[in-house]
Amino acid sequence: MKLVAIMSLIILCASCAGTKNNPTGSNSLNGSWTPIKQEIGGKDLPAAIFQKQKLVISDSIYTFSAESIDKGTLIYKSGQMDIYGKEGVNSGKHFTAIYSLDKEHLTICYNLRGDGYPLAFETKSKPTLFLSVFKKD
Repeated sequence: MKLVAIMSLIILCASCAGTKNNPTGSNSLNGSWTPIKQEIGGKDLPAAIFQKQKLVISDSIYTFSAESIDKGTLIYKSGQMDIYGKEGVNSGKHFTAIYSLDKEHLTICYNLRGDGYPLAFETKSKPTLFLSVFKKD
């Protein structure tokens, strides 16, 4: 149960994205995203855990649906994200992450402690890092 809550939090954080730091004025992160892979501490999570999850990004607002609904804001720039939970289980929390957008896949590596940005998209031997790969719906 604790792992599911943590993963929901991570996905919620991943769904945060903003356009204020986007120099082109358009936000390619906007839209509905479905996770296709998740891992924590170097271990893949079973698809059954995340198959019904959904991340929706609209400029700097995110909504993440899992066992419950999480909402918040995101600030991103130069491959880094700051995710701020406003409603739901992650309300009042701040997460840091790195992200990469490749065609229709969004990869986000979260630091659940929020005390610094991950250095790479690698969670092996790092139990506070969570990785999620999303496909755009």
